Amino acid sequence: MPRFLNFVLKEFRHIMRDPRTMLILLGMPVMQIILFGFAISTEVKHTTVAVLTTSADHLTRRIVREIDASDYFTLVHEAHTRQEVDELFRRGDISLALVFSPRFASSVMHGRGASVQIIADASEPNQAQMTIGYIRHLLTAALGQNSPTPLTVNTRLLYNPQARSAYNFVPGVMGMILLLICAMMTSVSIVREKETGTMEVLLASPVRPISVIIAKMVPYFVLSCVNLTTILLLSRFVLNVPINGSLTLLLGLSMLYVMLSLSLGLLISSLVRTQMAAVLTSGMGLILPTVILSGLMFPVESMPRILQWISAITPARWYIAAVRKVMIQGVALPYLAKETAILAGMTLALVITSVKRFKIRLE
Repeated sequence: MPRFLNFVLKEFRHIMRDPRTMLILLGMPVMQIILFGFAISTEVKHTTVAVLTTSADHLTRRIVREIDASDYFTLVHEAHTRQEVDELFRRGDISLALVFSPRFASSVMHGRGASVQIIADASEPNQAQMTIGYIRHLLTAALGQNSPTPLTVNTRLLYNPQARSAYNFVPGVMGMILLLICAMMTSVSIVREKETGTMEVLLASPVRPISVIIAKMVPYFVLSCVNLTTILLLSRFVLNVPINGSLTLLLGLSMLYVMLSLSLGLLISSLVRTQMAAVLTSGMGLILPTVILSGLMFPVESMPRILQWISAITPARWYIAAVRKVMIQGVALPYLAKETAILAGMTLALVITSVKRFKIRLE
């Protein structure tokens, strides 16, 4: 029995000496319960709303105050023309707009058929349907006791009038596949060379180290281009998802994202020593944030503030948002300035950091 206890204590000491193992055993469950507990939510909160009305009567102002006071909505603009509303949608400033009929309060009080049009960005159809349900309930509660006749509510779905789910998940799948193939496979490939000792041989050759690194990355860049082409062809001709914007712009954004993912894989390869560690780091470190924090499945606006900040450093969040705008909304480059600038900045930072760290570890 004492001998058995000694073996148990010895194993405990081995585990305690390895910080990576301790992080996986104790830190990973904490991270997962926080992510799954707070980030995964079927509610859609803080939906950005604009209101268009030609008469700022007391009833309209009361409805606007109730919308702004709700946790489900955030009033960002009171528009005066339809052109303003359309521009707000193109810029991505709003996800929902309410258009009140002229002389709304008078029509409600005298039963002359008051109406409200709900305009929703349906590029994410599930969220659009939920927010429409919320706003309908709010309007009914606000006017139910004041209107002699039922309020007419018309709904208009922008960009995806049939509310097809493929319009939402195709951009998300593109972001996930490109990131995982580029980052995970690049990191594993380079670490495999380090494990077998062939990387040091390659770096000792007359070929410059940066050329060796680029040569390792090129095949995955080509494979990612093939995957991108396959996804676009399937989404267009099998799933009937349109490409309403510029195909050149879409390809340019995707190439930028591929470069970012390759640099991320190179950075991971400089931090770990084994292929198993590379798989765990890239798998656990990239899959969960990509699926949960990128807006692929759950709205970022509904997450706690701290998780929204973490999601801001998730590359897939900005790429998926940009692809949705190009493919579904058909916007031009000026409306993608924020997403493009963030992806370019992340790419530059990762390229510089990963290349410098790679040289430190191998030279």
